[in-house]
Amino acid sequence: MTPLAAGEFRRTSLERSDQQVSWERPDQAFFAAGACHILAWACRDVYASHDVGLAALRSADEPYVFHTFATWGWWAFDHAGWNLESDLIAANAAYEDHAVSRVEIGVSLAEFCGEQAHRMPHEYWSDPVPRARAYVARFRPPWS
Repeated sequence: MTPLAAGEFRRTSLERSDQQVSWERPDQAFFAAGACHILAWACRDVYASHDVGLAALRSADEPYVFHTFATWGWWAFDHAGWNLESDLIAANAAYEDHAVSRVEIGVSLAEFCGEQAHRMPHEYWSDPVPRARAYVARFRPPWS
């Protein structure tokens, strides 16, 4: 899959206000905008034996990150599957039409959600973790 900017799947006002409507979006849209952090943590958990890391993108002068992804070497995993991290960053920067910075994540999911104003799994309409694990399984990892 080719890297696509997370912004291409931004939630509508209705999707932001109604968790069920947001939940009912196709998997790629759901994990691009609204649950990318859940997908990143699921990827790391699925491939715990491969030293998968976590990172995010932030726009200049913004307090919160806007897209979270898993990393492994030069690779990144997000809603578009495994792609070169540099390509993922470039796609998002081009879509946003400004520079973005990469932020390394070294805290727990709960700490991340608290710091970044993101939802924890229990705050979704339904548990997104099984859905995220199934989505991760659709993509062949770069080490296989």
